[in-house]
Amino acid sequence: MNDGFEFANDGDVARLTLTRPEKMNAITYEMWSAIPDVVAKVAADPAIKVLVLTGAGAHFSAGADISEFRELRSTADAAETYDKAVEGAVAALSGLRKPTVAMIQGNCIGGGCQLSVACDFRFAAEGSRFGITPAKLGIVYHFDSTRQLVSLVGPAHAKYFLLSGELVDAWRAREIGLLNDVFPAGELETSTAKFAETLASRSQASVRGMNRIIEKIVAGQQEPDAEVDEIRLGALHGEDYAEGVDAFLARRPPKFTHR
Repeated sequence: MNDGFEFANDGDVARLTLTRPEKMNAITYEMWSAIPDVVAKVAADPAIKVLVLTGAGAHFSAGADISEFRELRSTADAAETYDKAVEGAVAALSGLRKPTVAMIQGNCIGGGCQLSVACDFRFAAEGSRFGITPAKLGIVYHFDSTRQLVSLVGPAHAKYFLLSGELVDAWRAREIGLLNDVFPAGELETSTAKFAETLASRSQASVRGMNRIIEKIVAGQQEPDAEVDEIRLGALHGEDYAEGVDAFLARRPPKFTHR
């Protein structure tokens, strides 16, 4: 695995951990560049149903490693190359049909918050902090990440984050829709694991199909297309549908086999 990452696979649930705790898990260019390969590995492994993204130590991530910027973003061309790596990481995470869950503690700022927003779900510990800080660096934020943020919190709150660069606590982040839930620090791990297991127990044909349709809606699509029709028709003729209906009528838990 790339320096700065640890990847572990425990049954249905895989975990990608940012492992630079001495730097508050600041994300290097090499880490940004490696994320699409990790996501592709998850997508290709039929045993994996859910990916959890987290940080080692006290923090999720303080953001991009700014110490690299003078060298790697010193010119317009260099900045464009760097930004393409960031955009590739965001696109890979947001485009993964298997559910992704950001498990957050401590600082979740800048590029760290950007990664969490690219995930499907965000659970945080009390005491964690959130902010997106391009206005402190003279950077204009990535379009797709801005769209994802607006879809979560609305334009007014997105402007608060992006234009002010101010930080908010976990409860405020939940209140405005950035987080799905907040837990005491000692309960974050078990609560996230329980939710990941719930996702893994559901029909994966349903989960992945609906995840794709939601992605299309967030991107601005207004009407169903051939892909949407194919997803829905495929599910209707799939084994999961038959099992789900049979289990409901028999009043037993379903046993889905689709991977």
